This record gives sequence, structure tokens and C-alpha cells, in this order.
Amino acid sequence: MDYVMRAVRPDEWPQVRQLRLDALKDPAAPVAFLESYEEAVAKPDVFWQERAAAAAEDGGGCVRQFVAESPDGVWAGTVTVLVESPEDDVRFGEAAELHQAHLVGVFVRPGARGSGVTDALFREAVAWAWSLSSPRLERVRLYVHEKNPRAAAFYRRFGFVPSGQRIPAPGGRGELELEYVLGRQA
Repeated sequence: MDYVMRAVRPDEWPQVRQLRLDALKDPAAPVAFLESYEEAVAKPDVFWQERAAAAAEDGGGCVRQFVAESPDGVWAGTVTVLVESPEDDVRFGEAAELHQAHLVGVFVRPGARGSGVTDALFREAVAWAWSLSSPRLERVRLYVHEKNPRAAAFYRRFGFVPSGQRIPAPGGRGELELEYVLGRQA
């Protein structure tokens, strides 16, 4: 694997936009993401510019988007880390009970799946979360749709465990999102 794991840069908003649109075309997109391709493609450039700037290495610290970049500059995958605190507004069904990171927007291009890219992205994202000192994060969490066993299997293999927390999946079809957590090791 010759990929470099790194945070996005503010000027890379066109690549951030394109990778998100590509992710939303994936067959697993309806159970993996909270928006549709049509919703994302309709967003103005300024949305993508602000998103990339906020998630960049110098973007302020509460959001970081990591990408796997090949030697020829192609982005093979991404994961975004959101820092959540008890004083934040309610996200994903309930307020955070402690200082934690939340992984979202996980996507690896089909040609890079099984190559170690997802593991490397997760190592980078989790290492960044644990490196924060103010606030010191106690766990990393994510949600996975109950009908996304491929993702759930990877999360378990990486060390995440089901917390038992379940929230309704968007769309009102009675489906669930299952919370998985990774606790800080002493």
C-alpha cells in the first residue's frame, strides 16, 4: 500500500466535493450516508469550501477529515472525525455524555477495498482523536446501519464494540442505526 494518510487542505474543496459525490454513488450509500447524491450535488461551492476549511489540519480542532492519497494524487478513501462534548447541541439522537470523537463519512473506493486503506485511515483518525488534550477524549464512536454488515464487520475487527445504543435511521422506515464504541486504552 503506497497511500499517504493526511488531513485535507482548505484549497482541496473540489476534491472533497468529488469524493463525497463518488461515495454517494456507491451501492451501499443508502445505508451508509445521511444524504443522497441529489442533495449533495445541489449544494453550492461555498458549502464545500467551508466544509474543507473546517476539516483541514489548521481548521480549528473540532473536525478533521482524513484522506488516503495515492502517489499519483488520487484519493482512495476518507473518514471524518467530529469532536463531541456534553455541552454541544444534540447530534445523532442524543447529547454526548462525555468528551468523545465521532467517526462519520467513511468511504473507500471499491478498487482500494481490502488493501489496508480503511485500517490506515482509521488508525490515523483514532490517533488524532487520542492526541487531543483539550478536551481529552474518552472514546471514539460511530453509527452503522443495521443493514450494513460489511461495515459492521470491519468496525468490530478494528476493535469497536456495540454499545447497545440504537437510534432510528433517517427515512422513517423503522430501521436502526447501531452505535459502536472504542474506549481509550490507559
